[in-house]
Amino acid sequence: MKQQTLALAADAGAGFEQYRRATRRDVFLSTMNEIVPWHALCEVIEPHYPKPGNGRPPVGLERMLRMYFVQHWFNLADEACE
Repeated sequence: MKQQTLALAADAGAGFEQYRRATRRDVFLSTMNEIVPWHALCEVIEPHYPKPGNGRPPVGLERMLRMYFVQHWFNLADEACE
């Protein structure tokens, strides 16, 4: 039997997740989810977004939108956003 680690205990639900403080990233992403109507934006853009088929499959629409918004808000280059 292996020795139980903190990571294994966290996976079992008995870890320290309940005591974890929200990071600035977590706070920002949750605020972004509350403010931006992702579902409505995806519905508007979906008909014009590339479909998988020929060549490399496209990145998911919602992920691409989120990356674009973060890139625009923080004035990041494409490489920095990846």
